[in-house]
Amino acid sequence: MKKTQLLFLCSVLTGALLLNACRSIRNFTETPKPWTGEATRKTNLPVHDPAKKTVFIIADSKLTVLFDMLAPFYLFNATEKANVYIIAKEKVPILIRKDLFAMPQLSFREADSLKLQADAIVIPALSIRDEHQDPEVIDWIKSHFLPGTKMLAICDGSATAAATGLYDGKPITTHASDFASVKAHFDKPVWVQNVTVTKSGNLFSTAGVSNAVEGSLIVIDELFSSDVMNKVLQDVRYPSPVVKTAHRSVALSGSDKFTALKKVLLRKNRDIGALLDNGINEFDMATILELYGRTFPASFKTYILNGSAVTTKYGLTLISTGDSRMNRLDELHVVMPGFHARPDASYFKHTKIITYSDSRDKYLVNTCLERIGKQYGRRFENFVKISLDYNN
Repeated sequence: MKKTQLLFLCSVLTGALLLNACRSIRNFTETPKPWTGEATRKTNLPVHDPAKKTVFIIADSKLTVLFDMLAPFYLFNATEKANVYIIAKEKVPILIRKDLFAMPQLSFREADSLKLQADAIVIPALSIRDEHQDPEVIDWIKSHFLPGTKMLAICDGSATAAATGLYDGKPITTHASDFASVKAHFDKPVWVQNVTVTKSGNLFSTAGVSNAVEGSLIVIDELFSSDVMNKVLQDVRYPSPVVKTAHRSVALSGSDKFTALKKVLLRKNRDIGALLDNGINEFDMATILELYGRTFPASFKTYILNGSAVTTKYGLTLISTGDSRMNRLDELHVVMPGFHARPDASYFKHTKIITYSDSRDKYLVNTCLERIGKQYGRRFENFVKISLDYNN
């Protein structure tokens, strides 16, 4: 082969690799935009049952990590013994992923007007991960942390929790890959690793994203009973008869990042969709969106068939603002049972429909990871696990 032909072949191959990677990289690096519509959407105040405990899950309209917020929301609701509220400084839709928003059920002012007292406060990872926190959010959390209140910081929500000063001299943890960076901003808490959940009195914190489950289950156990906790554990088909507390705090390494780069360059970067419908299970939805969102897809969109909003199983309003056309999808993930693509629908002609049966007997996190491993290899599956801090 002549040198010019070889150079041409190399340039074509390089171009093909870069073209394959381009959309995936753009999708990953593009910063999701917070809500730009009306400042508020009219929603009724939730009905409060005074016979139940009250759980506040703090949210930030600029960005709140999807699984950090929705896993506890589902788990505490599944006890059937708690009023569970997504609460934010203002009644503005919360960005949880590109073009997908969750409507907070209460603003700080509304909760105070109802004179609600917190039995538990959950702090997911919010948009600010250093000491430059919103003072109004910090003050509200501190003023509602009463002697009997339990506080649970999830993943990089540790930054907001540490900023309250309540964890000074107390153990706290965070995502293994963010541990050093978050710790650098707060030197008064006692930073620990290799546990899924820390506990000091009524103060709890978790390792990375996936450990929102362990943290919620442990607080549920203390807030209610082991029987209630076991019921919730079985509801999500947790992969152990007891809550796992041992943890390997493994940060993403250069080798892991190279594995992700090889996938982006050499494997198919899929166009993925997820179909949302009324009554959708918050835990299942959060699991699917969180895990497949970490596979560096060429695109990943959420769709609502009728309108732009749905109401989840436990009453949360989700709003999708993206393009509703389902054309050229490689995969459409359908969380709700009973969906069947019309055989004459041209946009499903080359689309693989991924369904999740309610009768499954496996923890959905493991189901998704196994499928990701089959698609992209075990090393990339391990990359996704580490990015979730799923090393129990």
